[in-house]
This record gives sequence, C-alpha cells and structure tokens, in this order.
Amino acid sequence: MSLTDKAIARIRELILSGELAPGTKLPSEQQLAADLGLSRNLMREAVKALVVSRVLEIRRGDGTYVTSLEPGLLLEGLGAAVELLQGDTLLELTEVRRLFEPVATAVAARRISTTELLEVERHLDAMRASKDDPEQLNVHDAAFHRAVLAATGNQTLTTLLEGISGRTLRSRIWRGLVDDDVAERTLREHETIFEALLARDAPLAQAAALLHVTTTERWLREHLLGSTALEM
Repeated sequence: MSLTDKAIARIRELILSGELAPGTKLPSEQQLAADLGLSRNLMREAVKALVVSRVLEIRRGDGTYVTSLEPGLLLEGLGAAVELLQGDTLLELTEVRRLFEPVATAVAARRISTTELLEVERHLDAMRASKDDPEQLNVHDAAFHRAVLAATGNQTLTTLLEGISGRTLRSRIWRGLVDDDVAERTLREHETIFEALLARDAPLAQAAALLHVTTTERWLREHLLGSTALEM
C-alpha cells in the first residue's frame, strides 16, 4: 500500500467511525495532516482522490466537506468503469442483470404507486411510437427500466443496475439495426412487464422481466460472442 493509500485509509477510518459524518466540514489541511501524522502533500493527494470518488467535495471559498455518502452518489461512477470493460465481460454484465433485474421488478410490483405506473406507461407509449427507430426505441427502453427500478425505492439497487446497463444499451441499439423482428418482440416483452406491474403481481413481474433479460442474453450469445460488435 502506497503512502497516499494509507492517507486515504486514515480519512476513511474517520468517516467510518462517525467522527466525520456526512455533510461535516473537514479541519484545515494543515490541522488534519497534523492530527493524522501525515505530511500536507500526502493529505492533499488523499483529499483529491476522495473527491474523485465522491466521498469528499471541495466548496470553493468554504472548505472540504464529506458528501452525503448516498448510494446514488458513491456508485454513479460504476457506469463509467463498466464502459471500459472489454470482450466477454459484456455477457457477464448481462448475467448480472439477469440475476438482479427480475427480482427488482418483483419488488417494484409490490411497491409501485399510481404515479409511478403512469410514468412507466408513458415510456411504454414512447417505445410504441418509436418502434421503427432503433436508437430512439432503445432510449425509451432504458427509460422504461429506470422508471421500474425507481419504483423499488431502493437507491442502491437502482444505481447498480443502471450502472451495468449503459454497455448493454448500445448492444441493444446495434441489435435493433440488424434484427427486423426485435422491435415487436421488445414491445411485447415490455407490455407483459407493465401488465404485471399494473396488476401488482410480483411473481408475474419477476417472470416477465426474467424472460426479457434472458432473451437479450441469449441473443447476445448467439450473435455477439467473439464478434467485432463487442468492440463498440
């Protein structure tokens, strides 16, 4: 472990212990370095790293603060990391989605409000209207799933699943360009998910989402494994 990593660990320990709670202003750089027995240069590098990872934030003219530490903030960089994954890891991401998204959809079916149902339906209508435009269809497809995930009320689960969907979204766009039947099939699958949500039927919602994700995964295995499409 480098000296900078050790400095980062010391600050994280203060946060984990509760000594530096979310929203708390850090002592001055000089004071914090002295308190932790670190040089100011090391402290400065540690703070920079923790700002990048959204643990700390610098408010100009005010000082450095611990962020809210909410999942949506700390995990939002996941998507950027996922975008850098190569080759067969696209299929691994789809497997992860298959493990989590059907369960999340079942949770949404139990918790979804009327307002949230209307939001999901709005995106479904937009998908119907753009079924002949693969790129727009997939934009609304992603929005449909975000609305379903939001209905779970679980920010951690929502952020994780959104983080792994960016890469698969581009593959679904490519899929739409080469598979003439994908639009109709995608719409049918989403309509089944919506109907299950509307009925507040959690087992049916889970089954419908599982079918939808499995269909995508199977298609990827058949058409993209080892192809240049994975190099998008």
